[in-house]
Parts: sequence; structure tokens; C-alpha cells
Amino acid sequence: MTQLPTDLASLANVTNFPIAQPVVPERTLGERRKFRTIWISDIHLGTKGCNAAMLIDFLDHTDSETMYLVGDIIDGWRLKKKFYWPPEHNDIVWRVLKRAHRGTRIVYIPGNHDEMVRPFCGMDFGGVEIKRADVHTTADNRRLLVLHGDEFDTIMLAHRWLAFIGDALYHVMMGLNGWVNAVRNGLGLPYWSLSKAAKHKVKNAVEFISKYEEVVARAGSERGVDGVVCGHIHNAEMREFDGISYYNDGDWVEGCTALVEHFDGTMEILHWPDEIARREPLAEPPPEEEPAETLEAA
Repeated sequence: MTQLPTDLASLANVTNFPIAQPVVPERTLGERRKFRTIWISDIHLGTKGCNAAMLIDFLDHTDSETMYLVGDIIDGWRLKKKFYWPPEHNDIVWRVLKRAHRGTRIVYIPGNHDEMVRPFCGMDFGGVEIKRADVHTTADNRRLLVLHGDEFDTIMLAHRWLAFIGDALYHVMMGLNGWVNAVRNGLGLPYWSLSKAAKHKVKNAVEFISKYEEVVARAGSERGVDGVVCGHIHNAEMREFDGISYYNDGDWVEGCTALVEHFDGTMEILHWPDEIARREPLAEPPPEEEPAETLEAA
């Protein structure tokens, strides 16, 4: 019998369902929102920037026939520098594996931050298929190339050292983002992304995103597909480039978004902070007291 490499054996052990019950119990709802396909990426488990609470809420309120994990699910870059793995991050892994156990097809496409998983492409762990890329056929018979997208990032390709510096600066900004939202939460204000707002204000960042989207769409055209689904740049978007559909499912650090396919093939981006805000009823203002003189007159 062939002996598994140590890393591979450990991974197989981790993904061997069932695992310990989650710290945050899975909510039992009357009916989850059902989709044909869900794409999520850039969760960055192992970092303080990961919005675990919001993702857990998403996983407890949705279901699908297929789920794609489109890279940067685990942040190996950060974990190499400092180990950080709170119980809520285990809860996310538990929920994903439980979906696979229930019959959902789970496809994991590693990105640059979880590139340590790429040597295992072509294998299956706990019902999770690991692939370098995949072609998804929608209900309306369109072929979509699914990949993380770092393959088209010029900084990653030509200046990898610069990408590590950018990651360190981004980590600092996400720390500030946590403080900002702690204050906003105390004031009863909804979630807001500091880094996302900054990106849309900086001209160079906007130009990079636009150029990246064009390059990815062109790659889809060259490969003969009808569209491309990716992540990587933390910017949820749906656009058309010369007949090629470009979809980016966003992230669960800044925007907290997912790309979904309905059963007729219609695509939609779910902004989960907005979904939560619509779901939670507005608190009714306390009734006003009658003026003292009115009470005396009565």
C-alpha cells in the first residue's frame, strides 16, 4: 500500500467528516434560499480580517447543488508568519464539509494565498474536489471558466516580492477596518468596508481593477468559453467584454459577497451585509409620552 506524504495525510485527516460540532451552532431555519450554484472566494481563514460571523450567517441561510471555493480560502501567507485560528474558522470548515456530506458538489480551486493546496489538485478530500480550474455549464447552457485569477495579476507574475509587501500593508488596513466597524456596531450602524472605500477613491487602484477585468475576459475568449468566474482582487462585479461575461464573486474580508446562479441560469451578486440589513426588522421608536398638562386636564 502506497504511503501518503505527511502533508497529504494530514490534509486527508482534517477533511475526514464528521468532525467536532461547531462552537457557533448551525441554525435550523424553516427554508434556506436555494441556488443552483454558489461561488465564494477570498475568505482568508487564519487572519483577523476574515469576516467569519458574516460568512457563517451566509452559509446558514443558503444552499446549492454546487459550491465553488474560488481560492484564498485559507491564508497560508499569514499563517506562516503568525498562527491565528479562532473556533469560528473551524466552524466555517465544518459547514463546508457538512454540505459535501449532504450531497452538495464542492469544488476547491486554490489561489495564491492557499497555493500550498495546489499540489493536491486532481484529488478529493472529504467530498471536496481540488482543481486548478474548472469549466461550469450553467442552466442556460453557457460555459464559464472558473479560476482564482492570480494568473492574470502582473504584480504576482513579475514582482512577487511587491505582492508580499502589499499583503502586509493590506493586513494593517484590515486591522483598522475592524476597529472602525466595532465603533460603528456600537453606534448601531451597519457594516462598512474602509479598504473597499479607499480602493474606489484611488485612481491607480481603479485602473488596475479595470485592466485586470479586461485581461481575464480576454483569456476567456481565447479559451473558447462564454464567460469567466474569478476572485483575487476583492471586487465583486458582473460585466460584459465583447460577448464574454466577466464575473467576480468578491470576498469575505471587505465586501462580504457571493456570486450565485439561479435555476434558470440567471447570475446575481449577493451583498450579504445588505441581505442582513433587509432581513432584520427596524426597531420601532418608543411611544411618545403625553405632555404633563394634558394628563392633568384629563
